[in-house]
Amino acid sequence: MTEKLFTPLQAGDIAMKNRVVMAPLTRNRAPGDIPGPQHVEYYRQRAGAGLIVTEGSQISPMGKGYADTPGIHSAAQVAGWKAVTAAVHDAGGRIAAQLWHVGRISHPSLLGGAAPVSASAGAAKSKTYVDGAFHPTGEARALSEAEIAATVEDFRRAAGNAMAAGFDGVEIHGANGYLIDQFLRDTANRRTDGYGGPVANRVRFLSEVVGAVVAEAGAGRTGIRLSPWSNANDAGIDSDTPALFAAAIDVLNAAGVAFLHMVEGQTGGPRAWPEGGIEALRARFRGVWIANNGYDRQSAIEAVDSGRADAVAFGKLYIANPDLAQRLAVDAALNAPVPATFYGGGAEGYTDYPALYPALA
Repeated sequence: MTEKLFTPLQAGDIAMKNRVVMAPLTRNRAPGDIPGPQHVEYYRQRAGAGLIVTEGSQISPMGKGYADTPGIHSAAQVAGWKAVTAAVHDAGGRIAAQLWHVGRISHPSLLGGAAPVSASAGAAKSKTYVDGAFHPTGEARALSEAEIAATVEDFRRAAGNAMAAGFDGVEIHGANGYLIDQFLRDTANRRTDGYGGPVANRVRFLSEVVGAVVAEAGAGRTGIRLSPWSNANDAGIDSDTPALFAAAIDVLNAAGVAFLHMVEGQTGGPRAWPEGGIEALRARFRGVWIANNGYDRQSAIEAVDSGRADAVAFGKLYIANPDLAQRLAVDAALNAPVPATFYGGGAEGYTDYPALYPALA
């Protein structure tokens, strides 16, 4: 009997050959912020996933938060991504671009000397990757309402660029303490205008971004990542997380997005949340639920077989195992990731992990 994890799944307009998803993974290997030949090979090797979600790709120069991360706002970046999507499609895969604005998780040296921007002024107690090392983030200033509208337009334009680059869909990054999360949570959003205060106001930026992206890419090719009970990047835990993220899911349902990529618990930490919390959000969402956070083969099989998830995303295991979906299907041994090569560098720790079957490499 084939476990459901290894069977096809339709996520909106995206036909997945299995339910094993490659999670977005920042690797800092894009000099000039342009995806190149290394990216083509890296993603091609991983085309056995039911869906690849790319590393976060900044929607504008001001959306950048880490050195050597690819963008999706220039013609050169679109051309670079076109080579990636063509290689993945030739290998039988499906790939979505993650649309990213880091907000306050940045540094002036990455922004031409400008201050990072956020829902409200202030610095996060977090670090960013600059010049081959991690440094404290800079002091952010609050976006004006006109700048918020311009940022929504940046998301729309980035979604159009992703479609032009041949992606099968897009994932809006609304998790892990980045810009959308900074608007959502009352721990980071201290605004007194129509984007701050009550939950209905704090989900407004999310709603406008989702609407713009859906208008450009189509609801059936739009997904989003959220992380309600994670304090990643000093996001803080909202004073009423269940109510906030129920309202966020209502926004997603109204837009008809294809999938919700949910970080269950603390990012990179335990899959833990208040009793019934994730379960209530799962029941509320009408689309495909992609679970993420510390899953192994057995827990992923159980999650999908039980219906607690429709698919499961893997991060670090996909760094070390280009053919992870195939290895999981046959319960093969896994390569161990090497953390020293996660960020920056060349082929070592990027495209040189061995595949189980040489033909797949």
